[in-house]
Amino acid sequence: MDTLLGKNVTESQEEQASTLLAFDELQSRSLSLSVRATALVFEDPVSRRLLDQIERIAPSDATVLIIGETGTGKELVARHIHALSNRSKNVFGALNCAALSENLIESELFGHEKGSFTGAFTSKDGWFETANKGSLFLDEVGDLPMSLQAKLLRVLQEREVVKVGSRQPVPVDVRIIAATNVNLEQAVAASHFRADLYYRFNVATIQLSPLRDRPGDILPLARHFLKIYGDRLGYDQIKLSPITELTLLNYDWPGNIRELENAIHRALLVCPSNRLRPEDFKLSGVRASEQGPTVSTTSLESSLQRLCEQAPPKLFD
Repeated sequence: MDTLLGKNVTESQEEQASTLLAFDELQSRSLSLSVRATALVFEDPVSRRLLDQIERIAPSDATVLIIGETGTGKELVARHIHALSNRSKNVFGALNCAALSENLIESELFGHEKGSFTGAFTSKDGWFETANKGSLFLDEVGDLPMSLQAKLLRVLQEREVVKVGSRQPVPVDVRIIAATNVNLEQAVAASHFRADLYYRFNVATIQLSPLRDRPGDILPLARHFLKIYGDRLGYDQIKLSPITELTLLNYDWPGNIRELENAIHRALLVCPSNRLRPEDFKLSGVRASEQGPTVSTTSLESSLQRLCEQAPPKLFD
């Protein structure tokens, strides 16, 4: 019986330690700039207005709430706010609140003491202490469990954290930049999100438009990703053909910037020449722009008209 109990405890410790190790790797990746996080493009008039708003908000220490669809670049905007702030020389931390269990999120946010739970072999600072004097980006904040929302609210109010397994408060000075793709007002009405925490977040709100509503950014972003991935693959002078540019402009991009990045990367892997063609892109569920017919439709109609004009007179008798 003792042997079996010892085995279960050991397996539990190994599982917890493995989970913590995996998340340490996740943290390391979150601190490094991804390709998408370097895509600072504000060409469309909608994006230029967004940039003006960012530049007004960034110098303050106000809490920021970024709202937008998945893939619209919420972390990119958060990093840009940090870069333009007085905290830019200090840490920018990023945590996805939907990626971890409730226990792990609490430990990652607030830290833990040695022995506070199974697998806590050493004491560890949470993101609030790690990002002290800097900025902390909380992505998918609408997915935080209600119990953690109360603890987070206290940290924002008191400006101090208490590690898991400790009773000693630690002062912190962190600017919070939160992001969500859900309507927090509706979540509050449905009792899924605390109203007082929502009011804390909703000091400066930034609404990110989907890529389909800022078409002026599509080609500059595509060329940015083309250059980055082309260099990585060792390709020289890769360009978009004119018809490919029109194809990209006529696509709605439901996955936004993330989908565009992946589409460019994939097209580069299959393209046989130094010009990307429409057939190099696998744009599933293409939806035509409301401004007119797509390139392929126009080309098809023109071809049919030419064939009819060149047909023998008795062909259609």
